[in-house]
Amino acid sequence: MSTKQKNRKGLPYPKVLAVFKPYLWVFGVMLLFGLYSGLVDICLPLFQKYAIENFIKPGTVQGLGLFCICYALFFLSRVISDFISSFQTARVEALIARDMRGKCFKHMQSLSFSFFNQNSVGYLHSRIMSDTSRIGGVIAWDFMSGIWNLSYLIGAAVVMLILDWKLAICVMVIVPVLALGAALFEKRLRGLNKEVRELNSQISGKFNESITGSRTVRVLGAEEKMKSGFFALTDKMKRTAVLTAKVRASFICLIAFSTSLALALVLWRGGVIAQGDLEYIAKLSVFMTYAMNMMEQVQWVVNALADMIFVRVNMERVSKILETKSDVPDSPEVVERYGDTFNPKKENWEPLHGDITFEDVSFMYPDGNEWVLEHFDLHVPKGTNVAIVGETGAGKSTLVNLVCRFYDPTKGRVLIDGRDAKERSQLWLHSSLGYVLQTPHLFSGSVAENLRYGNPNATEEEMEAVLREIDAWRIVERMGKGLASDVGEGGDLLSTGEKQLLSFARVMLANPSILVLDEATSSVDSHTEQLIQKATERVSKGRTCFMIAHRLSTIRSADIILAVKDGKIIERGSHAELMAEKGYYYRLYTRQYEDEQTSIVLDKKE
Repeated sequence: MSTKQKNRKGLPYPKVLAVFKPYLWVFGVMLLFGLYSGLVDICLPLFQKYAIENFIKPGTVQGLGLFCICYALFFLSRVISDFISSFQTARVEALIARDMRGKCFKHMQSLSFSFFNQNSVGYLHSRIMSDTSRIGGVIAWDFMSGIWNLSYLIGAAVVMLILDWKLAICVMVIVPVLALGAALFEKRLRGLNKEVRELNSQISGKFNESITGSRTVRVLGAEEKMKSGFFALTDKMKRTAVLTAKVRASFICLIAFSTSLALALVLWRGGVIAQGDLEYIAKLSVFMTYAMNMMEQVQWVVNALADMIFVRVNMERVSKILETKSDVPDSPEVVERYGDTFNPKKENWEPLHGDITFEDVSFMYPDGNEWVLEHFDLHVPKGTNVAIVGETGAGKSTLVNLVCRFYDPTKGRVLIDGRDAKERSQLWLHSSLGYVLQTPHLFSGSVAENLRYGNPNATEEEMEAVLREIDAWRIVERMGKGLASDVGEGGDLLSTGEKQLLSFARVMLANPSILVLDEATSSVDSHTEQLIQKATERVSKGRTCFMIAHRLSTIRSADIILAVKDGKIIERGSHAELMAEKGYYYRLYTRQYEDEQTSIVLDKKE
């Protein structure tokens, strides 16, 4: 068995627990101060005993001043100990949550597209934010409170047994009963709290859905349906929350009853023995203090143990993300030569020219069971303009995904500049790639910040020049603050066409060797389409360009057109060649042309 396997078997969630390693010394500090706080709490009732025996019983105040000073110093040391341990606990909680989130976020940047296709945004957000926060909080605070409470329970039990073992049994006989009851109540509360959290997530999702889909709700007249669904969830959450409150109230009553029972036993047994003996009354006061405190400590220990058990679910979910392997990995040899996503060795990167070859490529999506490509061969020389056409859902994006190495071929090879794409790093390829999506995406921030995602070193003059080249500078001027203008969340302050133009400017600033336009003009008006078409002609000169086309009139000048149907390439050639064949492409083109002419006639009549 390998060392790695042994570690996995002996230590669950190794990648999660590895986050704690740099802070083991902090846990050591928390351990020491937690033990000290427990020791002080055990000793404080003994001060009561000393005061009764040495001041109250003899009726003297001699030495009382020194006693008070010692008591104050002892109590002050407890306060200082609590401050240090609480500060370190809060600190390590924040550090662990930060490091775990950073580790998850960084790891996800290396995962392939299939991972994000199979996991929703809400799921990933919950894992990275909620689960990591809970892991940090439970481990840090329950560790600290667990050390203190356990040390108190053990220490108090030892002191009571030394002072009077018969009286000690009267107190400790309640502890296992209370522990069992607390465990049962805690299990029930955990289940109810989990249900409340799940309902709360559903309510948040419903609320978010009603806002983001407000226009659709209004158009469909679905306000009543949305309201009834929302109120059904809130009513269910109310009922669950009330039931949780009832169980919690019963739990509190159990603690109060157990404490009262323990005190009653101590008072009964101690009262019988004391018979007016002040010395025994001193001992009795110590036992009463321990009895009250021990009931609370038992509750804390049960809670902490339950937290530790249930946090395994959070650790498992975070570990699942960290243990996920990319479907498109860089080999160790490639990482050694070219570096990885976060530590690139750009000095070893060769220039990318854009000569691409598909060599007997067959492809099936990781979560699919049908071949999308089979034994496909194609050579795309540097500077070639390739257009990919087909009906919606035909599989036009597959070729582009393979070129961009968002997926690796199931069989065969994709060669870039004569070498297998797997022999170089993904970052090397993606750094020389320009991609304009059908649905443009801008990041929250200013125009300049968005453009610099294409080229971090771009000057304002270079950005202005690119924007003017595609006639997009007018958009920036209209926004009022020029390049410093805010685009809103996801670019919501701009129209779809304006966002597309800025996305195109971002790609142009990157100066890519390979350009990919994924139906980049399908969501824009005819004027914006013309602007992008002109910009495409300029930027694609001398570059390998792949265009997934929706409007076939925009790709007539392409060097090669690939017609895709049902995930298969059924025709290839230039526009003239495919029109002469009068096959699938011919029918697509003529049908779309007729539709466009009909629209023009109808517009003129209006």
